[in-house]
Amino acid sequence: MSESSMIPLKMTRTFASQPEKVYEAWLAPDIFSKWLFTAENTNQVAENQPEVGGSWEIIDRREGKDYRAIGTYMELDRPNRIVMTFEMPQFSDTTDELIISLKAVPAGTEMTFMQNITVPHEEGWGESEIGKALQEYHDSSEYGWNLMFQGLKALLETGENPYKG
Repeated sequence: MSESSMIPLKMTRTFASQPEKVYEAWLAPDIFSKWLFTAENTNQVAENQPEVGGSWEIIDRREGKDYRAIGTYMELDRPNRIVMTFEMPQFSDTTDELIISLKAVPAGTEMTFMQNITVPHEEGWGESEIGKALQEYHDSSEYGWNLMFQGLKALLETGENPYKG
């Protein structure tokens, strides 16, 4: 792969839960193993070192195949902000940046999620192919995060995750 482009994805969600609880849902393996890139009954590994420079890893088994998501914590400002890297080595050697910002609002917590998505270019691509790939990466990432955030909302607000895999 010769080049890559970056496209930002921004999503905002409100949870009827305090910022500290939402922050913890991103860092506590017993919680993130139920919604982050995985489902409770398909999760194989959920580990992390929640400190700046520390790593995190999730392995989810779907239809007999393991999917691995890994990254490093770049910034941890409890309970306001998390900045971390995100990689799925089985698909690409690219690294994305995730920025999770939390603020208290009357309804609970407003979470602003940003992903700077790295889109690798294939040999010979022109502007049209690059534009199409950027849109596809954006839309598929948004779809996946939306499902995960629905599970996070259910976990935070009811203690149940409707997406059990």
